[in-house]
Parts: sequence; C-alpha cells; structure tokens
Amino acid sequence: MADTTAESSAAAPVRARAVARFVRMSPTKVRRVVALIKDRPLQEALDILRFSPHAAATPVFKVVASAAANAENNLDLDRDTLVVAAAFADEGPTLKRIRPRAQGRAYRIRKRTSHITVEVESREQPAGRGGARGRNAKGRTR
Repeated sequence: MADTTAESSAAAPVRARAVARFVRMSPTKVRRVVALIKDRPLQEALDILRFSPHAAATPVFKVVASAAANAENNLDLDRDTLVVAAAFADEGPTLKRIRPRAQGRAYRIRKRTSHITVEVESREQPAGRGGARGRNAKGRTR
C-alpha cells in the first residue's frame, strides 16, 4: 500500500498556490480575467494581466505573482518553467447595504466579494513551439 501512494505522489506535479480572500470585487468580473490566464506560461500570464484594461486584473496579477514567489522560494522551482495550472474565483461573503427610495421604501445593495486562488506548477516547455503558441503571423488559429 505504501508504494502506491509513493507512485501517485511522484506522478502528481508539485503545485504552489496563493489565495487572496475577501477581495471587494464581484466574482463574475474576476472570472472574466481569470479565464485569460489559465494554462499559460507564467511570464505570458503576467504580461496579459499587466496590460489588461479590466479592474480585476490588478488583484489577479498580485495573486499570480505571489504564487510564483511561493513556488520559487518555498519549493525551489524554476521561474522560467512555471505555468498557471489552475485559477478560479469563488464567491465570498456579500456585504448588504440599504439604498433609501421614495415613500419610505428601501432597496438592497449587494456589495460582493471574491476569493481568488491561483496554482502554478513546473512544466517543461516544448522546444518547437516558439513564442507564437501555434498561431500564424496574424494571430489566427486554423
């Protein structure tokens, strides 16, 4: 029984993770940004986030950078081989506020929060792909 667990742990890649909790941003807005960086090399993901116009790109950038630092410092992984293996945004607690309306009524305002989780792992990059990621000169895939 001991060798099967050793084999499964040897087969499973080592992942470093970072979590940002209670980020004052809607999870649906964060998920749009997270979808841009899944399964991308670390440097490419950071570049996408750095130049993204979305407001959610800033906290996601910080979490990706933190996961990369955890991989480098805690697990001794090479930064050049890191890939964003998993990234997701879960819903945190909702702050409920009241907006006064006409004739004594009140409308509820929901201020949503997110928990952003990013996991990076070390993968060897294929030598033949280059920087174009399998695309032609105009960026189209065929």
